[in-house]
Amino acid sequence: MTKPAAALPPDIAKLSFEEALGELEQLVRQLEDGKAKLDDAIGAYERGSLLKRHCEGKLREAQSRIEQIAVGTDGSVTTKPFNA
Repeated sequence: MTKPAAALPPDIAKLSFEEALGELEQLVRQLEDGKAKLDDAIGAYERGSLLKRHCEGKLREAQSRIEQIAVGTDGSVTTKPFNA
């Protein structure tokens, strides 16, 4: 039995994909710099993990809305859900 994913904090849940990705990139740069105190680095890592999860969710939502155009053998054009 799998444990359900915890809800995202409201401040992260309200971010657009672009905003969350920008913040995640900033956190990665700070962590790569290596100058943060250990507690700050752990906090940044934890927030980065939540931002990553949020971005992945936004991408899944977008992917589920995308449709592929399919041309039948008779030349008819239809759409079908995107399958990754």
